[in-house]
Amino acid sequence: MKDTIVLAYSGGLDTSVLIKWLQEKYNVDVVTFTMELGQKTDLKKVSEKAKNLGAKKHYSIDGLKEFVENYVFQAIKANALYEEKYPIATALGRPLIVKKLVEIAQKENVPLENTIAIGDAINDISMFEVAGVSIAFNSSCNQLKSIATYVVDSNDLSEVLEILKKYIEGL
Repeated sequence: MKDTIVLAYSGGLDTSVLIKWLQEKYNVDVVTFTMELGQKTDLKKVSEKAKNLGAKKHYSIDGLKEFVENYVFQAIKANALYEEKYPIATALGRPLIVKKLVEIAQKENVPLENTIAIGDAINDISMFEVAGVSIAFNSSCNQLKSIATYVVDSNDLSEVLEILKKYIEGL
């Protein structure tokens, strides 16, 4: 009887290659599973792809409700931190903040070029990608600084205010 491996399968190149590699290199059956956690995965398409690649069986799991109730809510209740300093709710809330920034700009007939985001951590990237003007602090992570419209030398608010003054006067 063949051994069986269960593979968390995304449908991406890496896990797709793994199905065949495991089968050919180790002569095992591969059972795959994919979990939808809110990322809008086309579970049917991923399942078909896994089966076409030779997966013995595929499980598609809609885990969003369980994820939110048993993990997200618990992490928020526990004041969980990421990067050892930021509340997890801060990171989880960024996509909603971006959504509301766009909605309010649209409601107020304000072009996105006239929206502003200020941040210092990797979780601010989504805001920086949407806002017309983004200001990072020199102490911010390199990923954030690389996409910021402006990078200020210190956390001194006077430098931020000077940038905003020049920007607003240029409108």
